Parts: sequence; C-alpha cells; structure tokens
Amino acid sequence: MRKLKLKELNRKSIQDYQGTKKLPIIVILDNIRSGMNIGSVFRTCDAFLIEKIYLTGISSTPPHREILKTAIGATESVEWEYMESVEDCVKHVKTRGYQTFAIEQTTTSIELSDIDKIPNAPIALILGNEVEGVSESILSALDGAIEIQQFGTKHSLNVSVCAGICLWAFHQKLLLGRS
Repeated sequence: MRKLKLKELNRKSIQDYQGTKKLPIIVILDNIRSGMNIGSVFRTCDAFLIEKIYLTGISSTPPHREILKTAIGATESVEWEYMESVEDCVKHVKTRGYQTFAIEQTTTSIELSDIDKIPNAPIALILGNEVEGVSESILSALDGAIEIQQFGTKHSLNVSVCAGICLWAFHQKLLLGRS
C-alpha cells in the first residue's frame, strides 16, 4: 500500500467542478463566529458537490484569512452568497422550493439516521452559531430539525464536524440512493 500522489487523484479543475451537476442541497451558516469553521464547511461542501453556501449575520466572508486557511481553495469552487438576515435567507430559499431543516436539538428533531423519512426534494440545512446554535427566531419557519444522535456527556459537536456528518449522510441519500 502507498499513498496516492496529488496528480493521481484525478482532481477536477475549478472550471470542471463548476460545470459538474451539484446535489440539490444548500447550506446556511447562521452567525458562525469562527472563520476556520466556515472554511472547513466550504471544503466539505466542495467534497460532496453541495450547490451553495449562504453566510448570514456575523459570519465572515471570503477572503477572510481564517476562511482561506481552512478552505484551501474551496471558496473558489463552491458558490456562496452573504445575506445579513438568516430570516430573509430562509424565506429566500423557501421561495425557490427548498425544504428547510435546522441541524439542532429540538423537541421535534428527527434523528439523522431517519433521513429516509425526508423526501428527496431540494434541501437547505441550517447550521448555527458555535455557542447559541440555530437562531430561535427561525425555528418556527422551518420544515423541521435534524439531530445527530450522541452518546457521551457533551451532546454538542463542533459546527464543522456536524456539517461533515450531515452532508455525508445527505450525499449518500441523494447521490447514491442510500438512506
């Protein structure tokens, strides 16, 4: 066994990537404080062919130094847009036909392992602030909430880790037909 060299990975050029069909998934980052978390989400969205990222509220935008450090170029491949208000962003994606789901622990959350219960329609996943989570003000406007089952004492994951887990699960469901 040996590690593959970069030239053996058959990486797409940015132009080829932008022309590739994306999964009908949008990520909305709601008031994310850390540029490194934002950059990590960009990189994950690139890996799983996510359609677009919306950055809202206090979330930094490229070319912020911390975002660029962890995104390692994904800010150039993944489409993104800034909207000041997460409420306006949610309204906007809903008018475009997206179902909206907070990745959050709520009284009615469904477990990520049960995402087969969610129709294969375009989806917008809202990931919240590192301390406060998804803004309480938008929960009633959403179609639901999805929770990652946890078994330890913290019941809290880093937002970029959470994004990776959820985007992988939706990638499997939508692209590969698994649930």
